[in-house]
Amino acid sequence: MEKVDETPAWPERAWALAALGGAIGLAIHGLTDVPDRYRMTDDAVRLAAATFLGMAGIAFALTLERVRASWSAGFAVLAGLVVASAIYWNGGPGRWDANDGWRFFCGVLAIGIAAPLFQTMRDEGRRTLPYRVVHSHAWNNVVLGGLALIFVGVTWLLAFLLSELFQLIGIKLLRDLINKEWFGWMLSGVALGAAIGLLRDQDRIVHMFQRVVIVVLSVLAPVLGAGLVIFLIATIFTGLKPLWEATRETTPILLSCFAGAFILANDVIGDGPEDEAKNPLLRWAGVALAAVMLPLAAIAAISTGLRLDQYGLTPSRLWALTFIIVTCAIGVAYWVALIRRRLNWADAARPANIRLAIGLCALMLLLSTPLVNFGTLSVRSQVVRLEAGKLKPERFDWAALAFDFGPQGRKAVERLAKSPNATIRAEAVKALAAKDRWELAGRDRHPDADAVFAERVKVVPSPVPLPGQLVAAAVREFRGCGRKDTPSRCIIRYVPGADDAVLVHWWGECDTCRAEPRLMVRTPQGDWARAFDRTEATKPDAAEIAIQRAAAERGEIEVREVKRRQVFVGGKPVGDVFE
Repeated sequence: MEKVDETPAWPERAWALAALGGAIGLAIHGLTDVPDRYRMTDDAVRLAAATFLGMAGIAFALTLERVRASWSAGFAVLAGLVVASAIYWNGGPGRWDANDGWRFFCGVLAIGIAAPLFQTMRDEGRRTLPYRVVHSHAWNNVVLGGLALIFVGVTWLLAFLLSELFQLIGIKLLRDLINKEWFGWMLSGVALGAAIGLLRDQDRIVHMFQRVVIVVLSVLAPVLGAGLVIFLIATIFTGLKPLWEATRETTPILLSCFAGAFILANDVIGDGPEDEAKNPLLRWAGVALAAVMLPLAAIAAISTGLRLDQYGLTPSRLWALTFIIVTCAIGVAYWVALIRRRLNWADAARPANIRLAIGLCALMLLLSTPLVNFGTLSVRSQVVRLEAGKLKPERFDWAALAFDFGPQGRKAVERLAKSPNATIRAEAVKALAAKDRWELAGRDRHPDADAVFAERVKVVPSPVPLPGQLVAAAVREFRGCGRKDTPSRCIIRYVPGADDAVLVHWWGECDTCRAEPRLMVRTPQGDWARAFDRTEATKPDAAEIAIQRAAAERGEIEVREVKRRQVFVGGKPVGDVFE
């Protein structure tokens, strides 16, 4: 059993971190708030400054100790700069393309990995990384963060309860404060800082929660280990083809299983020989989990490789490939440990974990910067495939190129708008004219939508051709009656020359799903749209509201019968009232 290293209590730390958290919360609100607008600023500099304060504050709170406190301050500044740089280079979340969210994630992950490594070297006073100390700091940071977030949630529940209590006697001050954004940021910062500071003085409590988490996870190790072994054995008989046919999410599922196997395997081996699980079932579960990681990574690599070969490079596929390379490296390291040490594989896996952590931290730091631009690589791949004729312009994902691949993608669309190929030129011009990807999503996400719709639609009372604009509107509503792998049915009641049509849709594989009706109407511009999209809801002004209230005071309230329009199927109403 690991001995808890209790450091002397430091009550002043909790007060200092609470005050620092409140100040940072107020500063973040001041930097991100846009007066008279219910959203954060889009200014990259202000968002980066707010991110720096938030990340630096959290890193400082988690790592602050009496010993070498200046080191903790320096690490906090570096942590804030790393994550803030990702925001500065890429802008806020509202402006992210397919690359930028992952860059931010890589920056945060790099700091999360670096923190226990830094804490260990700070405690030792030199560049040494004993596995037991690194492992302890990593778990403590996870448990501290989780408990601190729970404390913040409890604080908010208490604040809401007190606000309602005082509301009962007519005191609205606390409720009004809670509704102020600046107060919310400040309260959250104070609660988070105080929670981390208080828990840092309660080593035994934190260690107890850590042991509880480890014990609970260890119980799951045999279950996951057996399940993954059976899965891999089953693939010997079924082959890998069913994996590609069953879902498009093969790689994420496999990587999630890999992550679970990695966490539970390390939970079983602990931070030293005396901390390893002694139960034979758990020990063999650890071996199984270590053994299945490389095959899972290999299958994920095959899945992604097939996608790259069929559809070319995209930022999301390149990010997936990057994480697959990481998982393969981990899988190889664990296989080497198993081959060399067999049942004592943990003795080789622990130092390998340190080396892997350092390498992964460096890689994540690199990927958080613009030095590696997956958007540029993806643009080249997709444009080459388009111009080589491997993809028809009508089936090309113009929305992704124009809006997901960053500035390079937009420049490529502008260049393609001058292409000698008339079809490519026309499609590129449409993409440039679109305000956002959603104008192109219906066609670009489901290039077969028109064909699928034609196969599945039935026109009543007689099979007449449908106006092209009506077909386009129907495809937008139900994605062409679903994709090819999601059978469904569409029936349209349309009379030639009419200004409205009724679209009824239901899912073919669901016997209990209700029919979904839509009333489609012709707009003055000649397009077709859903009935409720024709008019914009108007908000009554102050004068109209005053007139309504005065009429109510005079008792001018009545109930009137009104006509309604609604779809009826088989003589019974279906769906909501349209008008």
